[in-house]
Amino acid sequence: MEIETKELEEFFKNRYKSNPIVVVSPGRINLIGEHTDYNGGFVLPAAIDKAIIVAVKKRNDDRISLYAMQFEQEYEVSLTSFEKADHHWSNYILGVVDQLKKRGFLLQGFNLVLGGNIPIGAGVSSSAAVECATAFALNELFSLGISKMDMVKISQKAEHEFAGVNCGIMDQFASMFGKENHVISLDCRSLDYEYFPIKMEGLKIVLLDTNVKHSLASTEYNVRREQCEKGVSMLQQKYPSVKLLRDADMEMLDECVKTDPLIYKRCKFIIEENIRLKDACKYLAAGDIKSFGKKMFEAHDAISNEYEVSCKELDFLVDAVREDENVLGARMMGGGFGGCTINLVKEEAIPELVQRLSKLYKEKMSLELKHYVIAIKDGTHKL
Repeated sequence: MEIETKELEEFFKNRYKSNPIVVVSPGRINLIGEHTDYNGGFVLPAAIDKAIIVAVKKRNDDRISLYAMQFEQEYEVSLTSFEKADHHWSNYILGVVDQLKKRGFLLQGFNLVLGGNIPIGAGVSSSAAVECATAFALNELFSLGISKMDMVKISQKAEHEFAGVNCGIMDQFASMFGKENHVISLDCRSLDYEYFPIKMEGLKIVLLDTNVKHSLASTEYNVRREQCEKGVSMLQQKYPSVKLLRDADMEMLDECVKTDPLIYKRCKFIIEENIRLKDACKYLAAGDIKSFGKKMFEAHDAISNEYEVSCKELDFLVDAVREDENVLGARMMGGGFGGCTINLVKEEAIPELVQRLSKLYKEKMSLELKHYVIAIKDGTHKL
């Protein structure tokens, strides 16, 4: 259910009889650089034109009144004492309030209505968008003077401590710092970042949603983290300066980790994915979107064969567009084992492509194929 800005504002005015502050916070895509974040490496995200919208206004008491339009659910608690809620969506908001209180910011009660048009479960980080929207809106509402970077850290911490998801920082960062028609090369260790223009004349980004989420996703994610840590400990025996895989190169890996073929394969993917990302940025800087697209296909093959977090549905969708001259690049996006593939597609070819793939996907996988056409937009902002 999509809730647009006008509808949300009207709903707020009718419900609370006041004019709110309205903040828009987008979802995100990641064009290349997967599973590199927890290895201190690089990612290449962008904010998109699907967003979470929040409307907020102060109250004269210490109550927090929340309403989610998509779910038609309300939730009210006291600002002074609240804990995790049964409503999953409210924890992303309360988690931010919790972080602000822990940092000593003075708040009072407020009304908040939540809406938007982010497809839930498509892997474009609706949770990070809710957190960033809340942090930004409360910063405006109470004139807290928090920097964007600190809002990102507050939002990430809210997800760790209140939603219980030990996420990296990319999702919140991209949602907050997105810039129209640009991708962000983010160093996940130092948080240094650089914008690169992405020239999309005649092209669109299309997400193809597998409609599956295999139960392996969370367990295998932890296994991969452990495998990378094992690789680091093997490297440290000869190179104590290696703190994360981002510090290593292929020569070091050949020297120290060859004895364990599985760990070697995992580490090789991470080291080479960082190199792929840097090459991809050079192509963007030169306006060479064709070569950039080839890197996406390369990245998919590596994450499928070496890191082994893809699945038959994701591989099927990438293989199905590999020889299509209207598709410049494609790969799985996100943690893996389901979710979406991200594709660079010539705009005029999208209807026919979607029709062909939907039929094929239904035949081979007995599943419906969802798709989203995405544009790259600015990050979190007040309307």
